[in-house]
Amino acid sequence: MCQCVIEIMCQFENLKIIKIIEFTETLENQRKYVLANQLLKSGTSIGANIRGAQNAESKADFIHKMKIAAKEGDETE
Repeated sequence: MCQCVIEIMCQFENLKIIKIIEFTETLENQRKYVLANQLLKSGTSIGANIRGAQNAESKADFIHKMKIAAKEGDETE
């Protein structure tokens, strides 16, 4: 995948992470700690996995990391 596409994906993910953090704070204020914790973990790992794919050692490694990011995205939805 083109370097610029990955950069755009990471920038978009950074914007989403801010919204996820704000929402988890709302959940914590409502004492929904378990849900807030899981949402924070899955939501913030997407960008990390995309960034990790950028440094993949092979095409297979790249695909694997992007699939993990997609799974975390599905879990966060």
